[in-house]
Amino acid sequence: MRYKLLTVLAILAAILNFSFFGLAQKDLAKPTIGHLFIIGGGEKTDGLMKELLKVSAVGSDDYVIILPMSSEDPDSSVIFAKEDFASVGITKVAGFNFTENGPVTQSRIDSMVKAKLIFITGGDQTRFMKIVGRGPVYKAIHEAYEKGSTIAGTSAGAAVMSKKMITGNNLKHPDYSGKFPTIEPQNIEVTEGLGMVENLIIDQHFIKRQRLNRLISVAIENPDETCIGIDESTAIIVSGNSFTVAGENQVIVLRNPAKSKKIQHNLLGAKGLQIDVLLPGETWLVE
Repeated sequence: MRYKLLTVLAILAAILNFSFFGLAQKDLAKPTIGHLFIIGGGEKTDGLMKELLKVSAVGSDDYVIILPMSSEDPDSSVIFAKEDFASVGITKVAGFNFTENGPVTQSRIDSMVKAKLIFITGGDQTRFMKIVGRGPVYKAIHEAYEKGSTIAGTSAGAAVMSKKMITGNNLKHPDYSGKFPTIEPQNIEVTEGLGMVENLIIDQHFIKRQRLNRLISVAIENPDETCIGIDESTAIIVSGNSFTVAGENQVIVLRNPAKSKKIQHNLLGAKGLQIDVLLPGETWLVE
């Protein structure tokens, strides 16, 4: 009886080991995921550009694609971006300015998928998403990322990275002043972004332009998301389920774990909000 029991246990152990090994092999076979290099706007310093070059591992045989569709002047955005990359020795750089309802050639889509680095410039994130939507350019960006490419963006190019995107519009105060003096319900417009990260909402120019009120409003009304405020000349480098701060200034992490929300006389309130101020070099585990 004891011998039979040991035999059964041995068989079960073998089955479990085989199953575990099979799962491990399956996990290892998943597509390689690249990096996200999300810059909060402002000056792209030499240090920041060198870090981007290191993360993306752009070699002499590789090339960079610039997507300037956020900008009112896309040609100038491409020129400036090329200058930034030239400062760190990268000269194989092409700008693809897709337009709304304009042609999207297969050759350009193929070039994007094979690019080592795709860089999204600043401007208006709503303009970018209006052109990209969920069409072939959107799919090419995601395919490149899944194959190991680095997707980078600055300012509006940072805001588009999250699935829930802050547009910059105050719904109750449409005359844009660049300031967010209130914390009130249903004021900050949030629409769909690229979805490179699904559980983070990105804000940019954060400390420089004093946007904490805006992000507090977003955190209260989107309690399932972690809200990230990236300052100028600063970036978060997303790798897997964590990100590291690079550059010169801080990154703010704001959460509403209690999912607290109260509205009183058009004022938005909450209790138990959590805020962290990350310094360059510090890492945050995304839950």
